[in-house]
Amino acid sequence: MSEEIKQKKVESLTDVTVMFAGDSGDGMQLTGTQFSNTTALVGNDLNTLPDYPAEIRAPAGTIYGVSGFQLHFGSGNVHTPGDSPDVLVAMNPAALKKNLPNLKPNAMIIINSDAFDSKGLKLAKYEKDPLKDGSLAGFKVFEVQITTLTQNALSDTGLSVKDIQRSKNFFALGLMYWLFDRPIEPTIEWVETKFKKQPILVDANIKALKAGYYYGDTTEMFATKFKVESSKLTPGRYKNISGNEATAAGLVAASLLSDLPLFLGSYPITPASEILHTLSKYKNYGVITFQAEDEISGISSAIGASFGGHLAITTTSGPGLALKTEAAGLAVITELPLVIVDVQRGGPSTGLPTKTEQADLLQAMYARNGEAPIPIVAASTPSDCFYMAIEASRIALQHMTPVILLTDGYIANGTEPWRIPEVSELKKIEVKYADNPETFQPYNRDENLVRPWAPAGTPGFEHRIGGLEKSNITGDVSYDPDNHHEMVKIRAEKVNRIKNFIPDLEVLGDKDADTIVIGWGGTYGAIYDAVDRVREKGHKVAQAHFRYIHPFPKNTGEVLKKYKKVILPEINDGQLAKLLKAEFLIDIIQHNLIRGLPFRSSDLEKVIIENLGGNND
Repeated sequence: MSEEIKQKKVESLTDVTVMFAGDSGDGMQLTGTQFSNTTALVGNDLNTLPDYPAEIRAPAGTIYGVSGFQLHFGSGNVHTPGDSPDVLVAMNPAALKKNLPNLKPNAMIIINSDAFDSKGLKLAKYEKDPLKDGSLAGFKVFEVQITTLTQNALSDTGLSVKDIQRSKNFFALGLMYWLFDRPIEPTIEWVETKFKKQPILVDANIKALKAGYYYGDTTEMFATKFKVESSKLTPGRYKNISGNEATAAGLVAASLLSDLPLFLGSYPITPASEILHTLSKYKNYGVITFQAEDEISGISSAIGASFGGHLAITTTSGPGLALKTEAAGLAVITELPLVIVDVQRGGPSTGLPTKTEQADLLQAMYARNGEAPIPIVAASTPSDCFYMAIEASRIALQHMTPVILLTDGYIANGTEPWRIPEVSELKKIEVKYADNPETFQPYNRDENLVRPWAPAGTPGFEHRIGGLEKSNITGDVSYDPDNHHEMVKIRAEKVNRIKNFIPDLEVLGDKDADTIVIGWGGTYGAIYDAVDRVREKGHKVAQAHFRYIHPFPKNTGEVLKKYKKVILPEINDGQLAKLLKAEFLIDIIQHNLIRGLPFRSSDLEKVIIENLGGNND
């Protein structure tokens, strides 16, 4: 160990929130991902929030072009990407300007001072240089010539100046590895694999990474480095996983658990495209992926695959779900199993394509012509996407119905450590087929009103399906008004009876509380932390989170009517609140913010305490 390292002060922290920010071409997503993966490897719990520019080619150096990656990691349980960063790595003036209002007081700012020239300041609309005008007095500012230092480290590589500058994110990453006592070896292995066909890039990126690490070691600028102890996670094998990756893995698992081939018919759309990309890599598990020319073709091909006996999936976001509605109605009336994954984003229309929202709930519930009920489930965390993908598949296959799985941009792109389950922990999905060709009728039903599944091409089970109403039992086209009424009621009751096969709503927190905070989807972590903080202050409060929304769990009314106050935060204008009020006739205290961002736990903490009649001081 060098003399310099011995002289550095080491400060222990329980948790840290870091923001990497720069131009969209600065590699901030890669930098944040590598830091996250390494942090997971050393045993910290973590949660991330990638923040992409909404414009595909936003002007370089502008506020609109800033790409950010926020990471919260700690020695305890981590449920959110953090409310406000403790550390900001700003690669240019625009990154500083955009993120400065969100920083904690006295936060550390590591600045690429080379970017703060007249051009960079002008693009970020700075009238004065913030490094000189005293506006950063409330922060710990470290000016590092990241561009120059990277160029010096790579001067003998033979790369062009432009290519050398592309490696400056690895310099910043190396510096952060040193600052927070992270090993650089996992990233070196990744670089060697990623660029194995381009040895010059392997050499350059590793040199830049080491240069940043040793700069932190040797410079007198940083007198302190930080250490965050490992978390006490449940023993097992872990993988740092995003919600989209977990959804894809869950769908593959459902395929294996049901002994059915998996078919995905999908059209790329932000932020759901990664599910398509990930599933395309699972051909060795018999997965078939079809990139359709549009959303309608995507869902229609999946319905065809379901008719042919596949576990059929289609993935999309809000605008795509709107285009899929007619075909979703076809899946309802034909009573075929289908999973529709909707990764929600800011709307309406194109809206905020790279930002999160949970405003598709009413669309998922009602946006089809006629009476066309569809079960709805929602994932609450990145890793929960795995389990809810299996659940959506189970409900679809065992109840012969399309199912909508709602995730959102935050948990789809965000990551967290996921304990990979043992195969023995996952229950088989039992699939029932029509078994007697002599008595087969396409709409003869079991005790749960589920019609038999007879995949196309099965000898002796020929039958007709389609968008026209069918006669109950025989499946003949029917225009009889009484038959139509009966079929509408049967389809609705079939969905309603699914509540007998889903778990009760679980209540956490104080059993004797008068107030409960409820939520659904990706708001889980923020609500959990807020409730935890409120309880630590001595207030009594409970929490419940909905993963099953249509139908609601059987005990929902009993749970909600037990409390004097029900608080419901949503990143929409009150959509779940409308559904709960309509069905259970209860008062709900709503907290609605639609900013394209996840909730902050600290904000929800204030909302809860205010409604408890307490003081936020």
